[in-house]
Amino acid sequence: MPLTDAQAQEIEAARAAEGRTRRPVSPGLEALLYQAIPILDHGFIRVIDYMGDDAAVVQAARVSYGRGTRAVTEDRGLIRYLMRHWHSTPFEMCEIKYHVKLPIFVARQWIRHRTANVNEYSARYSILDREFYIPDPAQLAAQSSSNRQGRGEVLQGEEAARVLDLLRQDATQTYDHYAWMLNEDEAGDPVDPGRDGLARELARMNLTLNTYTQWYWKTDLHNLFHFLRLRADAHAQYEIRVYAEAMLRTAEAWVPACTEAFRDYRMGAVTLSSGMLDIVRRMLAGEAVQQAGSGLSKREWRELMETLGREA
Repeated sequence: MPLTDAQAQEIEAARAAEGRTRRPVSPGLEALLYQAIPILDHGFIRVIDYMGDDAAVVQAARVSYGRGTRAVTEDRGLIRYLMRHWHSTPFEMCEIKYHVKLPIFVARQWIRHRTANVNEYSARYSILDREFYIPDPAQLAAQSSSNRQGRGEVLQGEEAARVLDLLRQDATQTYDHYAWMLNEDEAGDPVDPGRDGLARELARMNLTLNTYTQWYWKTDLHNLFHFLRLRADAHAQYEIRVYAEAMLRTAEAWVPACTEAFRDYRMGAVTLSSGMLDIVRRMLAGEAVQQAGSGLSKREWRELMETLGREA
């Protein structure tokens, strides 16, 4: 587990503290609150705080004065209607805040989702930990020959071993140089009193992108689901997908009815263009439609056939 004893004690102290509130709480998420869920070799996510639950989405949609007295089945039906018809604002009434520890290269991909409030650990102010992401051998893959941003076959033998050695050596060497340039011990005192050391904001430029960073990431439920739809997808890069999959589990604990609807109408659904839908109608009517006369490009045709489970 990538936590020091002091950090683990801090988490346990936070989990032991309780307070009274009139606000609705989610029992499932309360059980997970503050706990670090391990990701990759040194990373984790933790839910730090949240606001709202399934009932909050229903309450916002109905603009009611309280949690209401309708049956759970009615609330579930409304949530599914809202999700099915792409309503967004009722889901924006719920918010969640995560503490995330992740490699820098994953953070740079993640930050492309600009619909959250983010505060990252400052390497201008503090010294980054000596921790690097080293992939499991099963994740060492060659470049895909058919997908410019995907992976192909897993590397084997001497080549795989050499890649892992290079990753470790480069990360270790650059961190050693980073530490030398800083010239600071854990207390902030000079290691070598005979030299000044480089400013932290400059020394950090030497670190490799597999060095771990940390941030607080706060977003609403609508934008969390948008993030998860893209990053928990099987086509997403493995190193960010494992974070998204863990976050999806926290969403299930937090808002089970909303997450059920999200799985059904977003993750487990496909979108067809008007042209694709016309092809499906023609096929259902018994017509033997071919790509050449479909009006679809070869790529669109292939995607439609894959969706329908047919040979392209």
